Amino acid sequence: MFPLVTGAYWQKSGYTHLSFLHQNIPEVKSKLPNIGQTIFTVMSQLAQNEKAINLSQGFPGFDCDSELQKLVSHFMQKGHNQYAPMSGMPKLREAIAEKTRKTLSINVDPDSEITVTSGATEALFAAITATVHAGDEVIVFEPAYDSYQPAIELSGGIPVFIPLTMPDFSIDWDLVKSKVSDKARLIIINTPHNPSGYVWTSDDLAQLAAIVEDKCIYILSDEVYEHIVFDGRKHLSLLSHPQLRKKSFVCSSFGKTFHITGWKIGYCIAPKALTVELRKVHQYLTFSTSTPMQLAIAEYLEEESRYLKLSAFYQQKRDLFCEGLKSTPFKFFPAQGSFFQLVEYGHLTDCSDLDLAVRLTKENKVASIPISVFYSGNQDPKMLRFCFAKRDEELLQALDRLQKANI
Repeated sequence: MFPLVTGAYWQKSGYTHLSFLHQNIPEVKSKLPNIGQTIFTVMSQLAQNEKAINLSQGFPGFDCDSELQKLVSHFMQKGHNQYAPMSGMPKLREAIAEKTRKTLSINVDPDSEITVTSGATEALFAAITATVHAGDEVIVFEPAYDSYQPAIELSGGIPVFIPLTMPDFSIDWDLVKSKVSDKARLIIINTPHNPSGYVWTSDDLAQLAAIVEDKCIYILSDEVYEHIVFDGRKHLSLLSHPQLRKKSFVCSSFGKTFHITGWKIGYCIAPKALTVELRKVHQYLTFSTSTPMQLAIAEYLEEESRYLKLSAFYQQKRDLFCEGLKSTPFKFFPAQGSFFQLVEYGHLTDCSDLDLAVRLTKENKVASIPISVFYSGNQDPKMLRFCFAKRDEELLQALDRLQKANI
């Protein structure tokens, strides 16, 4: 029996309306009953309420290049304001193919292997939806970005969680081998890793290739921080491994690369057969992405230094932040990539990471993300994640406050 909604009156602009008198309203049975508001929204809202420095949500605290903004305006004024092709503007797909050739020394077909999406998260969702059927198992390494599990479950898949190895968050490949069953259809990887910053090695690629070699298993590689790696490391895309490339969806983000997270423009590179299936889903999610912004990014990509210098830009911020952390009671290992830095505090208190994150936001006016939210079982390794993609003066102010924190 559906709950009965009784007559309700409400006033607006001096008029009285009658709505839903004795109407049966069905109760919604949630497909994601355990999912609520994301911690990123919660902590950003708390930071705003408390007037705290927001080092929680992963977005740059500075604007994008004014030249990129001018290009968007230019293409708007030229009348490029209607739907883009479903697969993305040809000019942008060609620019992505050229960038891939320059950075990875491989050729990809811009027509049949590249799809522009409304953010990397949409590309991830489309790839999961395209490959995962009811009862399929999907390998997920924890801690993990929070969009993976809901997408798997919405497709009827079964996430199989494998913990990363502390303290560097590397992968125990013997454990992976023991967890891959005949039901496994997809393995999700993330390099550089969010939240730890771990960057995959050539051995990681070789180990993964050996596992999937004779199996009908696809790979979904989340590489949104591909241009943010430190200390002379090199980002090793799955596209650079001939065997893995044949089975992989590789997802990237211009939002992370060009400080335009609000534009929500990403892309996916995959073999033709996988791209065909991904596009079947993509066309019914968003169909296409902002036309003038695509054209602006395509032209902006012509100057390769705009993405090749990104690692040095963010390493300076990581080093600044880590130098300041030395004067706090936190323990840490400098991140290998991404724009996040983890800190440990278990030697100081048994306080839960969520409670400490809230307390630091309220008392010291610095917001962070508790790492437990990146685990399916809410394991609490007593760690917090700070985003250092902020203005230097903001980082220095946050560090001054953290140095004074009573933990």
